Amino acid sequence: MFFNTHIKPILPGLMLTLLVALAAKLAEHAEHILLGRGWVESLVLAILIGVVVRSLFGLAPRFCAGVRFCGKTVLEVAIVLLGASISAQAIGNAGGGLIVAIIATVCISLFFSFHIGRALGLSKHLAVLVACGNSICGNSAIAATAPVIDADADDVAASISFTAVLGVLFVFILPMLYAGFGLSATQYGIFSGLTVYAVPQVLAATAPAGALAVQVGTLVKLIRVLMLGPVIFTLAVIGGRARETRLPIAQVVPWFIIGFIVMMAVRSFGLVPEFAQGGMATTSSFLTILAMAGLGLSVDIRHVLHVGGRVIIAALLSLMFLCAVSAGMLVLLGSA
Repeated sequence: MFFNTHIKPILPGLMLTLLVALAAKLAEHAEHILLGRGWVESLVLAILIGVVVRSLFGLAPRFCAGVRFCGKTVLEVAIVLLGASISAQAIGNAGGGLIVAIIATVCISLFFSFHIGRALGLSKHLAVLVACGNSICGNSAIAATAPVIDADADDVAASISFTAVLGVLFVFILPMLYAGFGLSATQYGIFSGLTVYAVPQVLAATAPAGALAVQVGTLVKLIRVLMLGPVIFTLAVIGGRARETRLPIAQVVPWFIIGFIVMMAVRSFGLVPEFAQGGMATTSSFLTILAMAGLGLSVDIRHVLHVGGRVIIAALLSLMFLCAVSAGMLVLLGSA
């Protein structure tokens, strides 16, 4: 019974996602053979291959459950395991003002992104959705915000469609900044965590800069995700719906963030045996590639053709503004 109701439905999508992940690893291996090094990480290749497959061939219904499982549950497990590889001492080098910088960046970005949308003629609801998606955590923020502000389905679809595509494109662009601007691994991790939309995209974007960038970027991004609860509550208060809004604790503080923090604490207190650290890191890496493949298979570039031009411009300008604010925060942190 358990197999038929829980395991069997995800098998087709799981196998498809696994094939995409293996294709990404083979492509990375081919890079090493033909070019002498891996210019594009398997994490990014997994997203790219998944997007191409989804956009060219679509995704049959029987694959959807498994793809969602890989893009969500597998990723969450990978993030928890990643916590065991975090060096609290290395994270501390980012400076004591990091949390303040994250909160300030989210608040500033929310304010200006909303007004950018309004200046371009977007409705209040659509401008709020684009601002929350841009400033906090992409599609998850949009989905969580929509019922609080009574956004209609068209606004949700428009904001999510372009955010998904723009987020993936940004993953390919961001590593060029690391190569071109001479950022340290810590600086690049902070910048990525402040600007990239989703947690899996942060993992893919920071992978070329090494383990420290991945660790810092993930931590910054998870703190940014925690801003979702206060932001939604504030929107409910502004809209006079505070008493009606009952956010599930799992939506405000997802379980994998708690697991990540616990694992980081366990590692910091020296409670993770050395022989286990390597295995956990390898498992986390494999699961992350699998999750990237699931992410790619969930994005259909064709959907962006149905998004209005003003939404596209608003999202692009908001992302550019977020990048400018994040760069300013890096300067402030560097001088603090």
